[in-house]
Amino acid sequence: MDALVSAAGVSSGIGDPIKVVTINFIGLRELTERLIPRMAPGSYIVSTSSIAAAEYREHPEALDLAVTPGWDEALTWCERHSDALGAGYSLSKEAVIYYTKRRAVDLAGKGIRINCTAPGVTMTPIIEATVARVGQGYLDAVPKPLGRVATADEQARVLAFLAGPGASYLSGQAIWVDGGYRAGVDSGALEHLPVSR
Repeated sequence: MDALVSAAGVSSGIGDPIKVVTINFIGLRELTERLIPRMAPGSYIVSTSSIAAAEYREHPEALDLAVTPGWDEALTWCERHSDALGAGYSLSKEAVIYYTKRRAVDLAGKGIRINCTAPGVTMTPIIEATVARVGQGYLDAVPKPLGRVATADEQARVLAFLAGPGASYLSGQAIWVDGGYRAGVDSGALEHLPVSR
């Protein structure tokens, strides 16, 4: 194997926080770890986090989850930390960022790059289902510096860049593909949209 792009995920709208974390983080990590031994130097891994993880540095519990040693331990952590788990989505995507950063150093020694993207609101079936469930106000409330939501193609192009030679010296990074939202929050130009944890 020379490439792994993990872009599957579910929203907290499924109503099962442990299942959300299992799909969005635990399963992603399990698949990645099982495939790493088959990867040669020069291989790359790209995963998908989310704008919902924008405040990951303020949530060390996501790091606690990210460093659990395996599947069973991660599930046990979730069961024991329902207060930190919340709805599951934000925590799962924060854990993806921490996992990416933690693994970058070890994998660099094997010549393998690992990065993740953190998309802003993107018109996908998950967003369409969320808007259908909670109303257009949800989408309208999200600050959009570029004046619109992203397309799936725009997100895919960044994933492809991270997998290509142009990103050959990038590893351990979370790339915010959010139309300037994170930059606005970091600089104080925008208020962070509260997300349900």
